[in-house]
Amino acid sequence: MVIDDKLLSSITQNNADRDYTLHLDTKSYQLRDVSITKSATPLTRPNMRGGVYFSDTFHYKIKATVDDTTIVTFLSKAMLGPNTEFKNLKITSNLKKDVGTKNISILTNLTNTMQSSSKVELNMVIVEIRED
Repeated sequence: MVIDDKLLSSITQNNADRDYTLHLDTKSYQLRDVSITKSATPLTRPNMRGGVYFSDTFHYKIKATVDDTTIVTFLSKAMLGPNTEFKNLKITSNLKKDVGTKNISILTNLTNTMQSSSKVELNMVIVEIRED
């Protein structure tokens, strides 16, 4: 996994100016309260998890909230646990106004969810970021 730090930095600097949309199968879900952070991995040596080879000592996480709880029916197909491999989830990000950065696509792996009666919080690891 190679993440362009310069692109990621431009995204996080202009995060308030971005709209994020998660695409699952044929449905799209608007994301809110999106945060992107860099985090150390708990691995002490290279490892395989869910068919994904981890060798980095850090990774980027994205945390977001979805207000549409119908997303839960699609999540079990995407997360490691009931499946032997992660499914890549695609998030697109568009600028609310022109601040000099192009629109982007983010591929993620879903690692955890927390659900309440009105929202679902998603925790994901970023696999790839690219400009559109």
